[in-house]
Amino acid sequence: MKGSLIIVGFFVLGALCGVYHLIPYDFTQSKLSFYALCALMFSVGVSVGNDPQTLRNFRSLNPRLIFLPVMTILGTLAGCAVVSLFLSHRSVTDCMAVGAGFGYYKEGDKLIPYQIVAEYKGPELGTIALLSNITREIITLLFAPLLVRWFGNLAPISAGGATTMDTTLPIITRYSGQSFVVVSIFHGFVVDFSVPFLVTLFCSI
Repeated sequence: MKGSLIIVGFFVLGALCGVYHLIPYDFTQSKLSFYALCALMFSVGVSVGNDPQTLRNFRSLNPRLIFLPVMTILGTLAGCAVVSLFLSHRSVTDCMAVGAGFGYYKEGDKLIPYQIVAEYKGPELGTIALLSNITREIITLLFAPLLVRWFGNLAPISAGGATTMDTTLPIITRYSGQSFVVVSIFHGFVVDFSVPFLVTLFCSI
């Protein structure tokens, strides 16, 4: 739990530095964040490669885990449909379009979920989509140890959505175990791939 709080603390510190321009450097115009993410992935790869038990543990995993991203997608959309019942001013497709971001909110200059939602549904729902995706990532970073304790090793992977192959991978590796690294990367890739299709689909209905 302490490690999760430290990660979120750095996120809050970075947000404050950005808001008050405490660092005289424009990160939005550089690829520094991309290189930092690459370094992060490299570090995870080194830690996994140094453990000879990782491959043996992975071979012992249940093959049905390939369906985990499908269940994450279906579970998220089902939850959004239930939430829409309590929001009389929002349709079920609006809520599902927001949820279909699955935590994915930025990748270079590519068109991202909240931009698609804002284009189709307006800036208000686009902002909600952005906050929803950021919140999903933060919840995974902050509550990963509790999710593992209460619901098992797969819980933070499913909670992380599209982020499990990059930003939330280190925290998942730490608390779920290195044997779940490949599962986490596969899960993140599949969910991430579905985002532009599902967001566009629900926005256009």
